[in-house]
Amino acid sequence: MKKTWLLGFGFFSISLVWALYNAFVPLFLKKYLDSAAIIGFMMTLDNYFGLFLQPFIGRKSDKTDTKFGKRMPYLIVGMPLAALFGALIPLHTSYSLLITFMVLMNLSMSLYRSPTVALMPDITPPHKRTQANGIINLMGGLGSILAFTVGSKLYDQHIALPFFTSSALTLISLCILMLFIRERRDALEYVPAAKATIDKQPGIEQQPTRVWGRPHTLLAAAKRELKPYTLEWTLPTILLLGAIYFWFFSYQGIEALFTLYATEELSLSDSQASMSLAFFSVAFVAAAIPAGYLGAKLGKKQVICFGIIGLMILFVIISFVNDMTTLRTLLLLGGVCWALININSYPYVISLGKQSSIGTRTGIYYIASSLAALSSPPLMGLFMDKLGYSSLFFVAAGGMLLALGFIIFVKDHNS
Repeated sequence: MKKTWLLGFGFFSISLVWALYNAFVPLFLKKYLDSAAIIGFMMTLDNYFGLFLQPFIGRKSDKTDTKFGKRMPYLIVGMPLAALFGALIPLHTSYSLLITFMVLMNLSMSLYRSPTVALMPDITPPHKRTQANGIINLMGGLGSILAFTVGSKLYDQHIALPFFTSSALTLISLCILMLFIRERRDALEYVPAAKATIDKQPGIEQQPTRVWGRPHTLLAAAKRELKPYTLEWTLPTILLLGAIYFWFFSYQGIEALFTLYATEELSLSDSQASMSLAFFSVAFVAAAIPAGYLGAKLGKKQVICFGIIGLMILFVIISFVNDMTTLRTLLLLGGVCWALININSYPYVISLGKQSSIGTRTGIYYIASSLAALSSPPLMGLFMDKLGYSSLFFVAAGGMLLALGFIIFVKDHNS
């Protein structure tokens, strides 16, 4: 657990940077663009990298072998570059420069996001991964809280200050990781992936499975994996992936477009809109570890369903709210519900398969969430353009309803 808390600084820095990015970059884009749909599309740049470049980097890290380990070299290169280009974003003097800095920051983040995620199962025993997932998400939530609370105050003083601060904290987090996480020492089994193989199950021909890979490679691996098993095993996985797509569709759209909604629909200031998101993150952090324990005790499916129903109801209520105090109270409750969903979703995907399918299932899980993150902001922005900013939370509630429709039909003995 100590190593997991230390590894959490990597997730802390990632969440800190993305929280600031999602809170303030739409406001920068608003100076040049009038359409919420186009702004939403521009906010999906990171997800295109997530769908194509991050799986490639993750797969390359599987085969990397250096004195720093398999994953750490990518953190050593990517985190300083992300800190540099993140600090440059608020210093843009034109639309073209803003887009350039956004692209370069996203490229830099893609260098180390996948290896950081892969470090958790590398150093965590299988029976501890649900609790570890809660811990690293808690650390990530602390990064978001810091971005929305301190970041909003710094933004009022100068729009560049929150970005400078997040860059400095990213570099400090890298130093902590380099000092305390020694991958060759801490990994459960350090074997360069170029030499690694997996045990074959009797009667089933398998290929070595990696946690990451290109989308078409992962889908091919999934096809090989599913072939020996019955529909009773494959159908729950397909339904669960559909649910994952729709609950991330709702979440990612709100995350990318909330500050536009709050400033245009509720007439909040930029900093007030950002600060409001802190209430969601505070509740998520508080509920992260309890959500993991509840999933282990009561069943992941039941806990996830409770979170989905809660968020669906809260999104509908928020659509009719006009004052900031009530909005923040509802966002607090929403953060708890999101923790119930998010903390248990990845372990639930893993639990539906065998040990040998962890790599394939992890890759497909991130493809589903990345596809949601790609499609959600522009589509929800289009609804906002056509129906008004008030439609944001109605559409998000619809996404949660569809997610519930998928997951209630998932049948398994571990739920």
